[in-house]
Amino acid sequence: MSSLALAVRDSSTMLRRNLLHVRRYPSLTLNLLLTPVVLLLLFVYIFGDVMSAGIGGSGSPDRSAYIAYLVPGLLLMTIGGTTIGTAVSVSMDMSEGIIARFRTMAIHRPSVLIGHVVGSVLQCVMSVLLVGAVAVAIGFRSTDATVLEWLAAFGLLVLFALALTWIAVGMGLISPNPEAASNNAMPLIFLPFISSAFVPVDAMPGWFQPIAEYQPFTPAIETLRGLLLGTEIGHNGWLAIAWSLALTVLGYVWSKASFNRDPK
Repeated sequence: MSSLALAVRDSSTMLRRNLLHVRRYPSLTLNLLLTPVVLLLLFVYIFGDVMSAGIGGSGSPDRSAYIAYLVPGLLLMTIGGTTIGTAVSVSMDMSEGIIARFRTMAIHRPSVLIGHVVGSVLQCVMSVLLVGAVAVAIGFRSTDATVLEWLAAFGLLVLFALALTWIAVGMGLISPNPEAASNNAMPLIFLPFISSAFVPVDAMPGWFQPIAEYQPFTPAIETLRGLLLGTEIGHNGWLAIAWSLALTVLGYVWSKASFNRDPK
């Protein structure tokens, strides 16, 4: 068997193993899935009228306009929240000794990480589809987007999920236990709160606007809004791709180095 075939076989086995873990630990998965749904319903039906008064510029509440504004940010926030489960899962493998056993077996070593990454990206896609379905059910519409723009939006979501997943894997590898991994990965769900997900950057204090504008989530959110809603994308498209590629490379190098380090 060639080395490529061996890598594909072992990676598929590790992917199947991680997907089985998702089924065996449904509480963690449900918690990560339901959090963005609850936030979506909370901001639309509790804060929607107040928040929407400043979105359209008219000063009058428009909940439908705020749904359109909110959903792209919530979709990316969903990805950040889902990858926290990946950090916890990787840390569990490291702390429970199964990785030490894998090191002694004749398997393709990177397949352990590849299984986690591919499984996490698939979970992110399913989570995004769930949140998107709830958003459509409560009134979100994207009537002006073409098929090409929908494909570009989906590609951006997958690329961003891949980037955050590699970062989450690195966080899981360096964490001494699953609780620490969950805490270390909290920035992945905290950063959207200080982005343009809920309010425009222009509405923030002047000293804080550069922080919100140039962090990874804001360019991706604005690009997604432009693709789905027809708003101006500007330089955000290139920034979103650059952030995604940079985080992917950083997370991959970090994870590989941490995984190959001899255990103490």
